[in-house]
Amino acid sequence: MIFGLMGGLGLFLLGMRLMTDGLRLAAGNTLRTIIANSTSTVFRGLLSGAFITALVQASSALVVASIGFVNAGLMTLSQAVTLIYGSNVGTTMTAWLVAVVGFDINIKALALPMLGFGMILRVAGSGKRYGAMGEALAGFGLFFLGINELKIAFAGLSDTIQLSAISGNGPLGMLIFVGLGFILTFLMQSSSAALAITLTAASGGVIHLEAAAAMVIGANVGTTSTAIMAALGATANAKRVAAAHVVFNILTGIVAFLLLPFMYSHLADIALLFHMDTGPATLLAIFHTLFNVLGVLLILPINRHMVFILEGWFRSNEENEAQPRYLDSTVASTPVMAMHALAKEIARIGAIARRMAEGAISSEKGPGARLHSDKTVLDTLVDATAEFSTATQRGNLPKDLDGVLPNALRVTGYYTIMAELAIEVANLQQKIQPVNEPEVAAEIARFKSAAVKIIKEADSEADLFSKDESARLLANLTDAYNHLKAALLRAGTRGILTPRQMVHHLEQSSHIRKIGEEAEKGARYLVNFTSQTSTDTNSGTNIAAEIA
Repeated sequence: MIFGLMGGLGLFLLGMRLMTDGLRLAAGNTLRTIIANSTSTVFRGLLSGAFITALVQASSALVVASIGFVNAGLMTLSQAVTLIYGSNVGTTMTAWLVAVVGFDINIKALALPMLGFGMILRVAGSGKRYGAMGEALAGFGLFFLGINELKIAFAGLSDTIQLSAISGNGPLGMLIFVGLGFILTFLMQSSSAALAITLTAASGGVIHLEAAAAMVIGANVGTTSTAIMAALGATANAKRVAAAHVVFNILTGIVAFLLLPFMYSHLADIALLFHMDTGPATLLAIFHTLFNVLGVLLILPINRHMVFILEGWFRSNEENEAQPRYLDSTVASTPVMAMHALAKEIARIGAIARRMAEGAISSEKGPGARLHSDKTVLDTLVDATAEFSTATQRGNLPKDLDGVLPNALRVTGYYTIMAELAIEVANLQQKIQPVNEPEVAAEIARFKSAAVKIIKEADSEADLFSKDESARLLANLTDAYNHLKAALLRAGTRGILTPRQMVHHLEQSSHIRKIGEEAEKGARYLVNFTSQTSTDTNSGTNIAAEIA
């Protein structure tokens, strides 16, 4: 019986994994469109969360993905929490699948053809969308086979193990079952698996229906463990989303536990009202749905206030500019979403490099404390992006994106050179004496002005950014550099500048010109990188399709 339980649970979890992987890949751009367009209002966010979770059968995956979406700048905290609320309602689909399909038909007669036909599609369509659908179909087959094995195992256990006596201890007994549901979800990291065990145990007579309802509450609260672990050592946004998930699930669990006697006494009436079976699995599915919907109704009136409070939490990391704001381990395994987060973080690095360059060009006293501080911050962020890129590359990076990732590292290289040159420019400023000759002074001013213009323009995130305008300003900088170089050489031959002063000016102007070139290249390649990662690949891989 123990081996039967282990085997059934293994089949169930493997089926869930195949279902999740297959459906998210087969869905293609559809899920991305839903995420992008259906979180603009609270109601749409709720529906999207419920729909996606019901589709891919993985609420924890959507919660982790929501954390990644916020980190990657794809949605706000307010939008993410509505997805989480909806995902809790979507988890009830597992209970309904088990209740409606799992016990009322010949499971093997349904599961084995699904498994066989699904694997035929998977083998024949490897790398294609219908192959992913075949994988999902095979997952459904394993899912039902796992349910069948659990059903058989618990039927045998009903004569050996009786847990009903515990439920007779009143609230304390019910709390024990809540804890049991929580522990099962925590250990397996799957509330769906815990629900399947609970429903089959109740149907097999191992536990009383009310005790099973308490276990369902515990399983619901247990999903918060995944979010908490995903947020450990993560960014402030990740912690805020995880905190919202914990608050919502604990509040829902407390309310459900307090109302458990009342709801339990009316479950059969609700089933009869909708002409449904009154078996344990159906009643537990009704209970699971009721208290999750109730939780949403309770949280919505205070949602805006809760989001406001959460946005004030975990600020210490964000106050440190060297702390990555978009990079997070939760998105590293989701290629396209990871690319988007990488682009946002590299844009931050570019802003620091441009700030350093402008400060060095306008400096008259040499490098200040801010310049060196900025360089330390920039180096830390560059190291973080390199580590994140490596982690992303290890996560089964699609071929379409494998050639795109080096462009990200190329851009960070441009910005690193800018930062190093900025310090060199500031160091040379300490050695340079003011130029009194009007012609040379005018050329220096014109050249530095052209440099500042291209640096300001090279902000790829600016609304009015234009690659053509950047190229034009770079051409102006090159023209100003040639004029300045000629003026400096004339001043040196005429004795207006000493040979050493002339060399220092030439070296500084060369560094400044190089800064302008690196700024323009950085912005151009970053725009290309962003556009490449935003394009849907031929395999249907995209941000939302990588949820699991």
